Amino acid sequence: MTATAPTPRLLDARAFPARFESEEALEDFLSTPSRELVDDLSRIDGDLMILGVGGKMGPTLARLARNAMAPDRRVIAVARFSEAGVRESLHAHGIETIACDLLDAVAVAALPKCANVVFMAGRKFGADANNPLTWAMNVHVPALVAQAFSGSRIVAFSTACVYPFVPVTGQGAAEDLPPSPPGEYANSCVGRERMFEYFSQQHGTPGRLFRLSYAIDLRYGVLADVAVKVWRGEPVDVTMGHVNVIWQGDANAQALRCLAVATVPTSPLNVSGPETTSIRWLAEEFGRRFDKPVQITGQEAPTAWLMNTGEAERLFGYPQVPLSQLVGWVADWIAREQRLYGKPTKFESRDGKY
Repeated sequence: MTATAPTPRLLDARAFPARFESEEALEDFLSTPSRELVDDLSRIDGDLMILGVGGKMGPTLARLARNAMAPDRRVIAVARFSEAGVRESLHAHGIETIACDLLDAVAVAALPKCANVVFMAGRKFGADANNPLTWAMNVHVPALVAQAFSGSRIVAFSTACVYPFVPVTGQGAAEDLPPSPPGEYANSCVGRERMFEYFSQQHGTPGRLFRLSYAIDLRYGVLADVAVKVWRGEPVDVTMGHVNVIWQGDANAQALRCLAVATVPTSPLNVSGPETTSIRWLAEEFGRRFDKPVQITGQEAPTAWLMNTGEAERLFGYPQVPLSQLVGWVADWIAREQRLYGKPTKFESRDGKY
């Protein structure tokens, strides 16, 4: 008798937890797939490689993919693995790992060729301290990867920062708005996209440019940044007064689902929550939940980095976790003074310097 794989536990949007008692519980939830993700990944063939898995989103994306894919399909995570414990945790959840410096062209070319690639590598924070390294990571590495994996589907993480600022009273930047951002970091992100576009055109490589705006985990993100300031009695700068945000689990799921809707040549897709979220409103809402006074500094600018996510909603539907739920989870996490990554988003920046 042929053994059958166990049915994976699936995300139930009707039964969100009221809170997360631990990081383990949080990461288990972030790694729980929806039926839609399982179905989409079943429609494509081959194994999955995740390049640059060691960041804030990578480990749970890898676990999410492992939980959503058939057991006989490999999930391979690639990074330098400079942070202790990440590689061991991935192994414990059935994910293969390969240590690789993606700036090493020979090492990149030697990686096993998987049918599906999610590219998450990049440099943002500290970018202006070493602009040559920023351009190497954000432009040179994508060129190496795009050539080495020309026969794969490639979903490449990008950012809303490739757009110019748009009016906060509008619908947000759509995918057909030409990139024209401020600052070297954001322009290096345009360069990353151009490398994947060029080699996709040259080789017929299917893909998507995953333009993500502000994923939210309870340990980092715009909501955590604002909540911490309110909790500590620090002023909240509202000059960059509006943002789009999305639950990290939803962002990771949409990234993986993009493999099933890859285009030739590769094309951009805006991914975030559909709401234009006011920083002032967030601060006041956290103040209400904490029963603390709120200090506001600055005045909202008439423009911001905002995106129209209509195409992603057409493809994938509304994000599973709504903004109201995110605010509640973050407020509870901060009020209990749970662990934070200590990596602020610097959402307040309007000059593109990080």
